[in-house]
Amino acid sequence: MPTATNDGVELYYRTPGSARSRTAERSRASERRPTVAFVEPVGYGAWCWSWLADALAGPVEPLVWDLRGTGRSDAPDGPYDVATLAADLEAVLADHGARTVHLVGAGLGGMVALRHARDHGRANTLTLLGTTADGSRVDRAALDALAAPRDDPDALRESLRGAFSPVVVDDHPEAVDRIVEWRAEDDADPEGWAAQADAMTAFDCSDTLHEVTTPALVCHGRGDAVVPVEAGRDLADGLPRGEFEGVDAGHLVAAEEPAAVEDALMGLLEDNGAFE
Repeated sequence: MPTATNDGVELYYRTPGSARSRTAERSRASERRPTVAFVEPVGYGAWCWSWLADALAGPVEPLVWDLRGTGRSDAPDGPYDVATLAADLEAVLADHGARTVHLVGAGLGGMVALRHARDHGRANTLTLLGTTADGSRVDRAALDALAAPRDDPDALRESLRGAFSPVVVDDHPEAVDRIVEWRAEDDADPEGWAAQADAMTAFDCSDTLHEVTTPALVCHGRGDAVVPVEAGRDLADGLPRGEFEGVDAGHLVAAEEPAAVEDALMGLLEDNGAFE
């Protein structure tokens, strides 16, 4: 599987074509479908995109990657910050050869997408899930409650109650069991989790949102316990081309209601010429 490097940190990523040779992949650049890159929330591995990325594969090329500190990417000591994570994303996209990209980011990942769109010239659209322009609006206690030891299945399962709507964990035991297995393999260790959480709560681009002129969809769970839905509405209002859509879900809106996010994302892509 391919890796990119930023300042000595190796960053793992994958696309449906990752098994092909790099030469063959790049020779097909003109034939590529629109690339949609997914940026993870604090601590969680790429499993949180499983349903949405799988649903989109075909019309688009989904690219998922592990933030530094998570999964197969390197986990250097903190502190981390959003600017560095956005530079990591740029290294991944450059290594993959994506000249343009549609960014989908959740929580911290939405902040990374915002910073990347401001600092680099690749993003054609932004889809921002459960995020805010001002990290002080994050409920740090609720965010920390999402973490659990990777070797404790019961704790991993229980901590998901803060990520979803209240009924999800009890009403969907098979899906939750699968998520617990994925979390044991791919989530960040405590040090990486804390470094990412610090980056999220320290971020503030509320005074520079006017500089992000990329078309943006802000999709937010109405029951988000980590980032209040009002913060999502304010984010959409502050973006020059922002639109807001509320979904009956918790913080992990793309995992809880992937069909709703898929419909909204595909509408954004179609409206902005992704398939022309």
